[in-house]
Amino acid sequence: MAIMGSRVLLFLLHNLFWLLLSSDTCHGEESDIQCLKTLRTQLRDPNKYLDSWDFSNTTATANGLICKFNGVECWHPDESKVLNIRLSNMGLLGPFPTGLKNCTSMTGLDLSNNDLSGSLPENIDEIIPFVVTLDLSSNNFSGNLPTDLGNITYLNVLNLQHNQFSGQIPWEFGRLGRLTTFNVADNPLSGQIPTFTNKINFPAENFANTGLCGKPLKDCVGPPKKSHTGFIIGAAVGGIIFAIIVFAVVLLLALCGESKKEEDEDLEGNKCIKRLEETKGIKVSEFEKLVPKMRLFNLMKATNNFSKHNIIDSGRTGTMYKANLSDGSLLAVKRFHESHHSDQHFLSEITALATVRHCNLVPLLGFCIARRERLLIYKYMPNETLYDQLHHVKPGVEVMGWAKRLRIAIGVARGMVLLHHHCNPCIIHRNISSKCILLDEDYEPKIADFGFAKLMNPEHSYLTISFDGNVDGSTYIAPLYSRKMVASPKGDVYSFGMVLLEIVLGKTPAEVANRSATYRG
Repeated sequence: MAIMGSRVLLFLLHNLFWLLLSSDTCHGEESDIQCLKTLRTQLRDPNKYLDSWDFSNTTATANGLICKFNGVECWHPDESKVLNIRLSNMGLLGPFPTGLKNCTSMTGLDLSNNDLSGSLPENIDEIIPFVVTLDLSSNNFSGNLPTDLGNITYLNVLNLQHNQFSGQIPWEFGRLGRLTTFNVADNPLSGQIPTFTNKINFPAENFANTGLCGKPLKDCVGPPKKSHTGFIIGAAVGGIIFAIIVFAVVLLLALCGESKKEEDEDLEGNKCIKRLEETKGIKVSEFEKLVPKMRLFNLMKATNNFSKHNIIDSGRTGTMYKANLSDGSLLAVKRFHESHHSDQHFLSEITALATVRHCNLVPLLGFCIARRERLLIYKYMPNETLYDQLHHVKPGVEVMGWAKRLRIAIGVARGMVLLHHHCNPCIIHRNISSKCILLDEDYEPKIADFGFAKLMNPEHSYLTISFDGNVDGSTYIAPLYSRKMVASPKGDVYSFGMVLLEIVLGKTPAEVANRSATYRG
């Protein structure tokens, strides 16, 4: 009877799996089709370049017809998932199209050389969060540049030249650590150019505005002082200069130890990176071009020296801490466990996430290597993990309904499709469980914990691995791993099936197995 029950359960699980995958495709297609419909209504097209955007045939649009629309590129020609929208030099009129928020997988947007006007939306980071290339040059956009543009962390190219933007360039733009091209020339901007963390020297012509100053332009100069003010200041300085010198010497001696400590920390971090590069054969320093390197001192301060009260969760490869920054923003810091595998787990995770972006993968914001510490910095997810939402429901909090559970299942499936079919080499996660699925404020799932991830040539069907027996009741190890010591995307699909079972029943598979074993019906 137990065997028959297991077979029925597997049959139901198989059907549920394919139902969710098909639902995922439909959900994604409907969202992107709605995105283009809204874009079509928000922009005026006097030259009729968008006449090919015909949505009357709903079956055709669902089968990838939108991929043939003028200016639209899809991830795959048979799927209505928008990759890039390129509408340059079409004479389009109107504001910045906010309907783009429904193109959830879009990575490129080119609206250059048109007649678009008005200000950019303040929440632009919520509209195009995963865009890598953004070209709005040669339009009539005006107003201040939105500070939230600095939150689109995947931006490589940002071209805003030949518009009417005014005010200062927000300092938040300096945090765009992946920028390789940045141009704001020919705008009535003013003030100091921000310092960019990626240390790329953008050419001076990219800032060709008379009101801007600072590198790479001339230094910023304050307003001239009146003569009597200068006399008073000079006299005051002359009167206390000796006291200042004495104070400076005392202060220098007091801070010498701390300064030396921070200097040693930097040196030790660089030595760690060099040692990793020599032993693992991976250029860790190259990741700084993609993900900012952060200081250990600042992360320790933000996590209260990695206090147990700041712990969000602990997994097989490390512990996640809540970090409170001085400006009030929140981050999640993963601190890898100290072991002889910690370097490999750290490198596996940063290699998998530094170059891959998707709305259902956790966004990697930075990393830190110093002394024995291996740290990765992520966006903070307020709803914690799927495991917490299923099994640690707080008193007075409503249990997740079926709509949220279905959304989570579909989102995880979308993330896995990207890892297995749209990455080259493909990424095998090897640790899919409810504990590695983070939930944002809208319960959108983000796959995390890539410490056991492996890269596989798509021409191969599996990889030979060594099995790590460090598992718990929330980890689903496919028989393929433990018995044959091989890894393949099939193992991730097995683990995903177990997560589906957990989502549907609200119990871990271990609990279900125990009940089946004791059933005597």
